[in-house]
Amino acid sequence: MSPSPVPAAAGVYGWYFEEAPCPDLAAGRLLYVGIAPRYMANRTSTQNLRKRVRYHYRGNAAGSTLRLTLGCLLGIELRRVGSGKRMTFGKAGEAELSQWMAENARVCWIVHDEPWTMESELISQLDLPLNLDQNRHNSFHGRLTEVRSQARQRARELAVSA
Repeated sequence: MSPSPVPAAAGVYGWYFEEAPCPDLAAGRLLYVGIAPRYMANRTSTQNLRKRVRYHYRGNAAGSTLRLTLGCLLGIELRRVGSGKRMTFGKAGEAELSQWMAENARVCWIVHDEPWTMESELISQLDLPLNLDQNRHNSFHGRLTEVRSQARQRARELAVSA
């Protein structure tokens, strides 16, 4: 793996896209924010900015709500995998999404020891159409919820993918 400029520290990260994942969203502007680690009262999370950003870029839809959202908006077919409980875009679909992200996604971050103290404020004050949690006030929330719901429903109707 090549060295990452993203620090292995706690903080907030934001995603911009050179090309928007759907025509109703503007390109070149902040569309999503996330935090690492999440607040956990009962244990210490091992997540940090570097791990989380890397997973969003290279992971799969089952472990990244951002990847799930982007893939659904881009029209990549969601599939049940493994035992049938997890849903991803399959090997080819995840590779297609990773390529799209490599070409279009841009991420920025700020190191912060307690990022969960900033998350609600950022979501309430900024127009972040790709965030679902705590973001029902956003005009894109209903549409995104529906797109993801339809993709999950279609995946349930298909055979489990290898």
